[in-house]
Amino acid sequence: MVGGGGVGGGLLENANPLIYERSGERPVTAGEEDEQVPDSIDAREIFDLIRSINDPEHPLTLEELNVVEQVRVQVSDPESTVAVAFTPTIPHCSMATLIGLSIKVKLLRSLPQRFKMDVHITPGTHASEHAGNFPGTVPPAPFHG
Repeated sequence: MVGGGGVGGGLLENANPLIYERSGERPVTAGEEDEQVPDSIDAREIFDLIRSINDPEHPLTLEELNVVEQVRVQVSDPESTVAVAFTPTIPHCSMATLIGLSIKVKLLRSLPQRFKMDVHITPGTHASEHAGNFPGTVPPAPFHG
């Protein structure tokens, strides 16, 4: 660990992370506001859900640290699948599991139950990338109604 005085007063693993510019807000189109037009879920919508998650080590968002990018989000609305690859800021980041779980929980709480999710570390970006992956599908919760 290097640096010091981070969130919670402990030592930081990455004391000086690169900070990236945030992408702009997506403009809302007339078609998206029309309740009569079906609105499919796309990669930008998923990115908008996860981009503002706070990093567990820095007072920055996952987007500002380039941990998540829209280009690493894949969605198939007809097949009800979402895949998100995230990139920790350093190859030995001990927070990778927490970041992955934060993304997964945000998606579970935000998306319709029909969606299956795959949240994983971008291949080649972490020392133990296979240990921190969250593959597979999440079955929908039973309907009691």
